[in-house]
Amino acid sequence: MIRGLLAAVSIWVILNIVLALIILGFLAYQLYIWWRGKKVAMLLINDDFKAGMHKAQIVDLREKNNFDSGHILGARNMPFSQFRILRESLRKDMPIYLYDQGKALSVRAAVQLHKLGYQKLYILKDGFEHWDGKVKKSN
Repeated sequence: MIRGLLAAVSIWVILNIVLALIILGFLAYQLYIWWRGKKVAMLLINDDFKAGMHKAQIVDLREKNNFDSGHILGARNMPFSQFRILRESLRKDMPIYLYDQGKALSVRAAVQLHKLGYQKLYILKDGFEHWDGKVKKSN
């Protein structure tokens, strides 16, 4: 009886340790992505994004259906799922303003672009979800 109870308790302890390690690994990965993104791109609040976007390439990394339902005026759609193919059409001599729904995909795209030699990279800090500027809908 006691041996069975100890075995059950030790299994739960092991499962809790494994779960804790998985959570810590996930958090460490998120922290690394945030740190890496901060090194290669500047995060901009809405007002700063609006101020500089007229002299930049604005890239929406969301999928086409989300882009069509509303996007920042002047943005071009480069879904992250196709970004490796489409990124070659971006100019290196102009700033690139990236955004997605939040900012996770933008950080990943900025890291890719930085590895290819792009220098002027900016990310909409709170993503399209909190955008308060002009929006265009495609139908």
